[in-house]
Amino acid sequence: MKPNILIVEDESAIADTIQYALETEGFETCILSSGEQVMQTLSKGSFHLVILDVGLPDINGFELCKKIRKSHTLPIIFLTARSDEIDRVVGLEIGGDDYIIKPFSPRELSARVRAVLRRALPNILSAGETSCDPIPIQDGAFQIDKAKRRISYFGSVPDLSKYEYDLMQLFISHPGQVFARDHLMDKVWDEPGMSMDRTVDAHIKNIRAKLKQIKPDLDPIVTHRGLGYALKEDL
Repeated sequence: MKPNILIVEDESAIADTIQYALETEGFETCILSSGEQVMQTLSKGSFHLVILDVGLPDINGFELCKKIRKSHTLPIIFLTARSDEIDRVVGLEIGGDDYIIKPFSPRELSARVRAVLRRALPNILSAGETSCDPIPIQDGAFQIDKAKRRISYFGSVPDLSKYEYDLMQLFISHPGQVFARDHLMDKVWDEPGMSMDRTVDAHIKNIRAKLKQIKPDLDPIVTHRGLGYALKEDL
């Protein structure tokens, strides 16, 4: 199966460049010039990743990302002409998987797409790999299926973004271990130097909210003030 990439970019020259670069690398692509049809297109098509321009004519790309995240977990790479750190932080906090600043080289973009897909959907780029059975990490609470990048919590599967999944996988693999924020950024984020402490805090907050929807009376993540976060051992 060829990975299918949805390109949401209003500048036709940039969109055509991205399409050519990706299709040369063996990807399938679909181009939309505005955000108006994105949700409908995603519901009808089978896409593996979205390249999303932040400066769309009809909607801010960050706002569109929030809408996508309500019903879809596929990876999102932002495109923007702005290099402000706050934009990068916001993009990652709301569920983006990578952030590319214009102008960029088509080769770099293709490499970023492959890197994100390799992390989020490893079987898409690895022909011949087979899915494995879920591996129980903590009986009664968590199970993790690494092949499908899916975590179940007391039998239910929360809708986790890429970074939320990676954080939980790290916690589940080391129950009780306290991770400092900078350690979590080094372990989980692609470009930890571009992240901030509050980026980690925001993702932990989102994870807690999603887990509480499944088990309202339990908070499995412990905050160690001045140190970091850990997963409870006695779940």
